[in-house]
Parts: sequence; C-alpha cells; structure tokens
Amino acid sequence: MASSQLGARGQCLRLLKTRGFLLLKLSAAILAVLLFCEFLIYYLVIFRCSWPELKTPEGAGTLGAPKAPEPVLRAMFLADTHLLGAVRGHWLDKLRREWQMERAFQTAVWLLQPEVVFILGDIFDEGKWSSPEAWADDVGRFWKVFRHPPHVQLRAVAGNHDIGFHYQMDTYRIKRFEKVFNPERLFSWKGINFVMVNSVALEGDGCDICSRAEAELLEISHWLNCSREEHSPRGCGDRQRLPASAPILLQHFPLYRRNDANCSGEDAAPPDEKYTPFKERYDVLSWEVSRKLLWWLRPRLILSGHTHSACEVQHRAGVLEVSVPSFSWRNRNNPSFIMGSITPMDYALAKCYLPCEDMVLTTYCVAAGCLMLITLIPTGLVSAPFHFGQRVLRKFKTM
Repeated sequence: MASSQLGARGQCLRLLKTRGFLLLKLSAAILAVLLFCEFLIYYLVIFRCSWPELKTPEGAGTLGAPKAPEPVLRAMFLADTHLLGAVRGHWLDKLRREWQMERAFQTAVWLLQPEVVFILGDIFDEGKWSSPEAWADDVGRFWKVFRHPPHVQLRAVAGNHDIGFHYQMDTYRIKRFEKVFNPERLFSWKGINFVMVNSVALEGDGCDICSRAEAELLEISHWLNCSREEHSPRGCGDRQRLPASAPILLQHFPLYRRNDANCSGEDAAPPDEKYTPFKERYDVLSWEVSRKLLWWLRPRLILSGHTHSACEVQHRAGVLEVSVPSFSWRNRNNPSFIMGSITPMDYALAKCYLPCEDMVLTTYCVAAGCLMLITLIPTGLVSAPFHFGQRVLRKFKTM
C-alpha cells in the first residue's frame, strides 16, 4: 500500500516536472518570437539600407591637386505618418501603428545617423478638426515616437490632415501647426537650399491665406534669384546672400500629373488605382500653380507625399519629383522612406524599405501553430491520429 502511494506520488512529481519544463520552453519561445517581431526584425531589415554615393565628376580638380570634396548632407525624407487621433483612432490600432513607426524611426536614426529628417505632411490624422486638448495629446505622442538626438534636425511641412483642406484651414490651425514645427519656409544647410512649401494654401483662388502664401514664395524666389547672381543686381538690397545652388522643394501635395499610370515599382499604386484620374487641388496641385512653382523657384529636385504610394515624375527642364510613400502600416503593407546624399550641386537618392506587415503577421501565425503542436504532442492528441494513419497505411499495403 505504502509503495503504491509512493509510486503515485513520484509519477505526479514527474508529471509536474514535465509540465514545468514545457511551460518554461513555451514562455522562452513566446519571448523569442516577440523579441524578433517587435525589435530585431527592424534592425535586420534596415541594416541592409545604405546611403547612396554621389558620382565624382570627371576631371574634378587640377593635375596634382584634386578638388576638395563638397560637404555631403545626409537627409531622410518620410511622409504621411497619420498618427491617429481621439475620434477615429481605436486604442489597439494606435498602439500597433505607433509602435511600428517608433521602432522603425528609432532604428533608422540609430543605424543610419542622418543629419536632418524631413516629414512631408499629414503627420497627424485628425489635426484638421482636433480640439486643443486632443491636439496637445497628439503632439506629445508624436515627440515620443519621433524623438531624436539633439544633433539631428527634424523639419516638417503641413498636410491636409494637419490643417485641413483649403475649405477647412484657417489661421488658427496653421499657427498651431507652426508653433510645434519650425515655420521657416527657406532652410539652408551646407550650401543647400530647401524651400518648405505649404501646398495646402496654394489653391490659387486669391483667399487671404493663399495670397500670403504666394507672396511669401515670390519673396523667396526673388531672394534666390539675387543669390544666383555673381554681383547683386539692383533691387536686391543688402540682405544676406543665400548659397547659389538651385533649391530643393519639399511639399505635401504633388505637382500636377494626370494619374499614376507611369509610376512603377513594388510600392507604386495598385494596378486598379493607377489609371484613376487625379483631381486638381485635391489629389495634386493645379496645373497653373505647378507651373508657377517651377517658374518662380527653378528647383533641381521636388519631394512630395499625399498619395501614400511611390512615383517618380520628370517635369519640364528635367526636374525630378519623387512622391514618398507612407511611413505607416496603416496606409501600406510595405512602408519606406527616402535617403538622400546631397551637395550644393548634386544629389543621390535611395529607398529604404521597412518590414512588411504581412511578413510579421505570418511569422506570428507560424510560431503560434508550432507552439500549439508542441503543447498538444505530450497530451497524445496529435500522436493518436498519426498512429491511426499509420495503421490504415499498413492495411492498404497488405491488401
């Protein structure tokens, strides 16, 4: 009797020990999957990205005295982060999307070490109607997600979700946005001129905000033209000269194009959307305003957002416009950002993809299936059908 009780107690202890080891293994496996999908995958994917190299012009410098290389500015360009607000943002959706953007941004800044980051509008999803309290909460979450070292500058232009479309925007929303982000329209660094355009205000209908925006751009155009001249012509005054290089335009709305039919690449618009005509002043700027910007500012490169998809367009005089895809999983399965190596006379661009959402979800599903098998095998629920199948196969072989 005593021996049978001891045997039963020993069997019970062995069972508890086996279950304890199983629970430990499951916990370690779950932690490993979480660590991979929520941290390590960002390092593995973004580590493959590298800054594009500029081509060295032939015959640079003189014989025996090569020309000193121009300083290169390393800039990151991202767009359409759409941080969810209090009205349309479910807490789980907020948590998932913002965690993805935070890990992607922090990993990219740590690995790539950019000098400046530009966000091309639609930073927030509900800035066009958010209350002062909701706006303050959104701004606080933005600085948590996109925190950066002091030596890295962060600049942003307004999008229609930040200040509203033309019929929604007002001075209050614009000032509220500019209080958070530097309102400087002309930004020069390392001999490179960037013009930060409030494209939402370029409706071209003569409204007060639109008129002020156009007058500001005309003033910048005059300043740039004066700086291009070797000797300051009459009418330029004594203002500080800008670098003589052609500017780079940064804006939310793309310049006018009919549709995305000529856009290509894995992050271009889906085939069923490529041929949908764009609506002027809603999807893209009007043809008239686009022509004005090209004429007034004579840029060498334009970067825009808004469409959530990638596209490259050659405008007149060979000016390249790059539409930057959305940075958020909420808008794309395969978000990305643009990396630019820029000098006063040249530039080179490269794209850096972030982890695909479906790849992360597939990893979780496969891991869940494997963990379920590991859990069920000791109970015999998996082995019993397996043995039954073996017996059936043996019967067929003997027949």
